[in-house]
Amino acid sequence: MKALKYMMVLFLVGLNGCSDVIDLYPTSNISTATYYSNYEEVKTALVGCYRGLQKPLLEEWKMSELRSDNSIMGAYGSTSSVNYDLSFLDEFYPSSSHQGIYNYWLNTYNNIRSVNLVLDALKANYNPNTGKIEYENAVVPVTEADRKNLAAEASFLRAYHYFNLVRLYGGVFLVHEALSPAEAKKLNRSSVADIYKLIEADLLNASANAKSAKFGAITPKDIGLANMWSSKALLAKVYLTLNRKSEAAVLLNDVVANSGYGLESSYANIFSINNEMSKEILFTIRFKAGGLGMGNTLPNLFAPLNSGSAVINGDGSGNNTPSQELNNSYAATDLRKAVNIGVYGTGTRAVLYVKKYISVVAIAKDAENDWPVIRYSDVLLMLAEANGNTPASMALVNQVHVRAGLTPLPTTVSTAVYEKAVADERRWELAFENQRFFDLLRLNTTSTTLKAEQILSDHFAVMYPLHYTLYPEPKLTLEQIQANADSDHMLLPIPQYEIDTNSFITIPQNSGY
Repeated sequence: MKALKYMMVLFLVGLNGCSDVIDLYPTSNISTATYYSNYEEVKTALVGCYRGLQKPLLEEWKMSELRSDNSIMGAYGSTSSVNYDLSFLDEFYPSSSHQGIYNYWLNTYNNIRSVNLVLDALKANYNPNTGKIEYENAVVPVTEADRKNLAAEASFLRAYHYFNLVRLYGGVFLVHEALSPAEAKKLNRSSVADIYKLIEADLLNASANAKSAKFGAITPKDIGLANMWSSKALLAKVYLTLNRKSEAAVLLNDVVANSGYGLESSYANIFSINNEMSKEILFTIRFKAGGLGMGNTLPNLFAPLNSGSAVINGDGSGNNTPSQELNNSYAATDLRKAVNIGVYGTGTRAVLYVKKYISVVAIAKDAENDWPVIRYSDVLLMLAEANGNTPASMALVNQVHVRAGLTPLPTTVSTAVYEKAVADERRWELAFENQRFFDLLRLNTTSTTLKAEQILSDHFAVMYPLHYTLYPEPKLTLEQIQANADSDHMLLPIPQYEIDTNSFITIPQNSGY
């Protein structure tokens, strides 16, 4: 059993089978100085924070992949409220009261609170004035090395959450310490710049203080934990998003040259439950099957609707359906297509489904499959993006391209061809890993030839006669859907519940909602 999964099982046992990580902390604003008394208690709390990554992930694909050109809402004929909510996201017109948007927000902030309690106990405090994580005298008895390593892991987790929040919602509530309910109600939205300032501080702290063992030398107890290399890779993605390419390149070159991570020889092996935490996985969200309440439910959600047990035990819901456009974009010889996309049924009744997370399950919605967050191929393609149009960049793209069974691309090309090659390779390689929508957003800032709104407009034009015209009422025209996917609606609305229930301050809503 992998180390982090084993620790998560022990964490559940310690909570007497409690299935919700947030229950680790009483609803009263208990002091971490009295709750945590030693290293093991802080470590247990941090393991709970790793498990706390699972709940937001269950909604994340709706906020990201479904709003890209990779996926569509599968059950287009359904009039259930759940499927209406999915169609609203798919067509870029969710209300500010959308349940999935609120669930993602709530689950993310719940885990941020858990992480903040760990950091408070370790006295690793974010100073907004200096933009750094500063260490004070620890109350919990722990060695300095252990304290900084635990704080580094917690910083990584908080940065990961805020990086997703700021890209999805814009300026959000910057909560970097444990707050009472009354204090939280008086905290308004921070600027996008201030959110990124915290993210950078957290990841610089993680890069400096997390464990630095190369892949292959990582001890069993540290497998699955955030380390220096995953921290540098995530910080590089932050820098790319901010169009700070030269800073991203320095970090990525370090990962490539010194981390010991690398490409797996087979794309299919990356997603095998018998090959988890391979040399390609820098960080992943871990799941554990076996009726422990820690299994992955997404494979059943992604399997075809009404497929019985033909694809996965317990049937599927047909969510996150691959678009025909994505399916057609793969070259016939691309080995990734058959791994990423399955076909159920024949003829006119054939439907596509996300295949890469499907495994044999004994219990429905209890799969072993982990969810990759940072892979080595992502690192290579980010480095190609950071370095700009050079033969060396195209050679990096070709490492990923050739692994997929394809003929190498020319290394001397125009800027337009280079930018499309990088974007396409990321789309094919990282399909259904919740990367594509964020890549589209980044292109608006970093690309000279590719823009998210145009890519999505073209996607809707292709898919409208194949899919969107089949939606029940209210049925939108192609022009209406294309108009929805504007710059305002690239951001999600701040959940209306947060606005309506705050009697202390006025929280501004995002434009367009």
